[in-house]
Amino acid sequence: MLLGAVALSALARRIKVPYPTFLAIGGAAIAFVPASPSWTLEPDLALALFVAPVLLDAAYDTSLRDLRNNWVPVSTLVVAAVGLTTAGVAFVAHRLIPDMPWAAAVALGAIVAPPDAAAAVAILSQVRLPYRMVKVLEGESLLNDASSLLIYRIAVGAVAMEHLKWSQIGPTVALALGGSVVAGLLAARVMPLFITRITEAPSAIIVQFATTFMIWIGAEHLGLSGILTIVVYAMTIARMAPARMPARLRVPSYAVWETTVFVLNVLAFMLIGLQVQPIWSRLAQEVRWEYCVAAGWILLTIILVRLGWVMTYRTILRVLIAHGIYHPKDPNAVASPKGGIIIAWCGMRGLVTLATAFALPEHFPYRDFIVFSAFAVVLGSLVIQGLTLRPLILAFGLKDDDPVGVEVARARAFAYRAALDAIESDPSEEAEILRLEYRAILMQAENDPDGGVASGELPADPLRRRAIDAARKTIFDLRATEVIGDDAFHKLEEELDRAELSAGG
Repeated sequence: MLLGAVALSALARRIKVPYPTFLAIGGAAIAFVPASPSWTLEPDLALALFVAPVLLDAAYDTSLRDLRNNWVPVSTLVVAAVGLTTAGVAFVAHRLIPDMPWAAAVALGAIVAPPDAAAAVAILSQVRLPYRMVKVLEGESLLNDASSLLIYRIAVGAVAMEHLKWSQIGPTVALALGGSVVAGLLAARVMPLFITRITEAPSAIIVQFATTFMIWIGAEHLGLSGILTIVVYAMTIARMAPARMPARLRVPSYAVWETTVFVLNVLAFMLIGLQVQPIWSRLAQEVRWEYCVAAGWILLTIILVRLGWVMTYRTILRVLIAHGIYHPKDPNAVASPKGGIIIAWCGMRGLVTLATAFALPEHFPYRDFIVFSAFAVVLGSLVIQGLTLRPLILAFGLKDDDPVGVEVARARAFAYRAALDAIESDPSEEAEILRLEYRAILMQAENDPDGGVASGELPADPLRRRAIDAARKTIFDLRATEVIGDDAFHKLEEELDRAELSAGG
């Protein structure tokens, strides 16, 4: 299965479509393979196994500065778009299947409400969209899982308890939100005290994964939101870890996490295919057609609701600006009509939808229909939107003014000037060679903002590492004072990591 997934992802890269699209097609094919194994996953394990590491990986790379600058569009997508999608899908599902309890219909709506980060990022990495639009989509994909899963938990609880009062929901939501933030911050303060003591790469990486699952499971047992706790933990620890983790641990760690996210996507699509197979075989011919039609209506609902909300939000914001009620700091705060269409079309569903469908209890009302519909929505959105998004972006001709490149050039100049200052007083021949190299890098930074930095072929020695330490401290300070953002910081961090490794660090 993994070899097949690697082949599918290679094909996806060649024709420039998101690899989850082909994984969804492969998962659908598994459902119809004769005599395929019957393998299911414990429902309680699904969310922890699939969502926790994927969410931590995404949250770790998220910029607090960009989230703060784009809080208005992100919050409307996270709250309003998810809420409207959940309500719209619940209404459609209940109309199509009148016997379906409202709580089960709402659970279905919450399952298919959040778009998938992996699919959108796979597309956005192939084209250069305006930076602000990319940050809005990344922020949405990170936080909408928390809002949708909160609704999902309430709906599943309502089915289990049969009668759930609003007086019981309020304290639960308040505890889940406030307690999760506190728990995430506390974990980010405590865990590094133990993690930073581990200096062996394999052990350090294993501990990273173990603590991720431990934080998720602990939050769930305390009645908190595992998703929100992990997001707060990851975003907090991302501000501290780079200064404490040496390059020889960070480079393999990033590679392992990227591979793990890919493997979890493969497993999710494979498992959902194996889940769909017995559901499909149990259905009579007329019921199969009924399920397919219902899933088609649900897919249409999520696309239209998102498109309608994005366009409505744009219109409201422009009216508020025109009447002087709202004064955005950035003149590009409101997306253009073409930008709004792109944001609306970046609504592919994926891993979180599959995992929450898995996580439904075995005897949940209409579980087979919900699992089937969830997979159909994921497959349909990835094929329809995933295959058409890149051509749509190219047709609209949206351009990026590359603010990250500008920040990288500025920070590179600061960092390597600091490196020069650190070795300026050294009279050795090696120091002079290194000074010549760094001066050349400074000239390159001024002439080519998008250019990379070659670390050279000089012998590894303490002098080079001392200079790199000074450059690294400078980019930490620049990020802390928000002179540069996280994207620029991570690019420079990667350059310095390569230089440190070549210097025997």
